[in-house]
Amino acid sequence: MAMTPEQTSEWRSKLRSLRSSLERDLATAKETARPVDLDQPIGRLTRVDAMQQQHMALARCQRIENRLQMISGALGRLAAGSYGACLTCGDDIELRRLEARPETFLCLSCQRGQ
Repeated sequence: MAMTPEQTSEWRSKLRSLRSSLERDLATAKETARPVDLDQPIGRLTRVDAMQQQHMALARCQRIENRLQMISGALGRLAAGSYGACLTCGDDIELRRLEARPETFLCLSCQRGQ
């Protein structure tokens, strides 16, 4: 997918904006994922609920961190001139797919094959 300098700049801006948004989300999720104080005088069910919320927040942190890594890879591919090409087959990734998930690195066919 050959991009004009304007398109490259636009995608770089989108990826950086997404990265900033995810970094803010990660900070919030990390705050929620703090360990539950087991010595706190709350009911057993409330403590179990707090622990469940903590585990869900930890999983959210992991998903955000994974996405941030994918964005870093996308920015690297953008700089190298290979952004928008599937890393498996080399075909162009559909524009609609890139617009939905700009960090994606596989075309839909290769994604389904995994």
